[in-house]
Amino acid sequence: MATENIRRPVRGKVIADSRPPQVAGAHAITRRRAAKVVMVGNVAVGGMNPIVVQSMTDTDTADIQATVAQVKLLADAGSELVRVTVNNDAAARAVPEIRQRLDALGCRVPIVGDFHFIGHRLLRDHPGCAKTLDKFRINPGNVGRGPRHDDNFRAFIDVARDLGKPVRIGVNAGSLDPDLLISKMDANSRRATPLTGDEVEREALVESALASAEAAVALGLPENKIIVSCKVSRLSQMVEAYRELARRCDLPLHLGLTEAGMGSKGVVATAAALSVLLYDGIGDTIRSSLTPEPGGDRSREVRLCQEILQALDLRSFRPAVTSCPGCGRTTSSLFRELARDIQTHLDAKMPQWKAQYAGAETLKVAVMGCVVNGPGESRAAHLGISLPGSGEAPRAPVFVDGERVTFLEGATIATDFIAMVEEYVAKRWGAKVTA
Repeated sequence: MATENIRRPVRGKVIADSRPPQVAGAHAITRRRAAKVVMVGNVAVGGMNPIVVQSMTDTDTADIQATVAQVKLLADAGSELVRVTVNNDAAARAVPEIRQRLDALGCRVPIVGDFHFIGHRLLRDHPGCAKTLDKFRINPGNVGRGPRHDDNFRAFIDVARDLGKPVRIGVNAGSLDPDLLISKMDANSRRATPLTGDEVEREALVESALASAEAAVALGLPENKIIVSCKVSRLSQMVEAYRELARRCDLPLHLGLTEAGMGSKGVVATAAALSVLLYDGIGDTIRSSLTPEPGGDRSREVRLCQEILQALDLRSFRPAVTSCPGCGRTTSSLFRELARDIQTHLDAKMPQWKAQYAGAETLKVAVMGCVVNGPGESRAAHLGISLPGSGEAPRAPVFVDGERVTFLEGATIATDFIAMVEEYVAKRWGAKVTA
């Protein structure tokens, strides 16, 4: 893609985060890469705005009923952007009706169109689809080769520019522009000290993303309409690609370890990859590309993203329960049962609290099994209880905002403590009722 005389996006910077401090004892990440702000519908991506959680449907988009149901499922789980496949005429025709049905359900989540191969034609032939979508995703490796590449890319960007739509330029290792990769490999073979294949591929990924962004700007798409991603399935390569992108541009970055896999492997790989970058202040929107179990819950990927952000103290989505793993001192299973029951209770109450008590999602509760770490962890939470371990007096001290306030004992410890949690939430956040 020709990029002569195109102004490069300015170099990325890291600046102090102006967010308020988190709850007592929490370690907040205080540095954040400075990125331009891109509006996707009513969701702000970049700058000092909260890192946005997004996900993608796996339905046939032409199946309007199934797609509407899954978009709402993901949005209800907390996905703040939802991407749908737009791969043929039937899918493009369905998009306006999907939006109308979601609006009728009160689901206002922005919808992103995922385009490959013929996106330029679909946007041209289906103006209703183009106008309805809140963002377009284009993969520069899938828009044709040679002269057709530039022509198709230009047609795609022209539509986005004319409609004022943001675009994610999403480069994937599995569909990298073959001409660019071959050129990079040839140049590498002539180096005195050649790079490894992974290093050359990483260079090509970054170059493809930046060159495409520069070309989009040259075609009239404003820089505040561009988001960039470089998604690969190998953790180290993905991390280094995003670090290079963060160094070389100030466009918002969408993070993802693509094709993360199934089960614990996918969860661990995704959490490791995203956390490394987020902890360094890199990333403005994230997705976890988990492979669901057959018939599994698609919204699991949303909850994983939320849990990663919450573990890093970047955002709060639901009250958190700190509990110990147990050891020989904790012969009773009571603390395990109480930790489970408290988390279940908090999850069940959160929909009500979200509407009634602004800030209740930041609640931290500690349920500990003995006196070794129990009092210390309890003091660090909003509410904490240290249950008696083996050989300890059958009384459980309760701490509120770091101060011991009472002891609980007997068969009603669980119900009494849950009642205290309810009272605390109403008292602390009851004055912050949302509209």
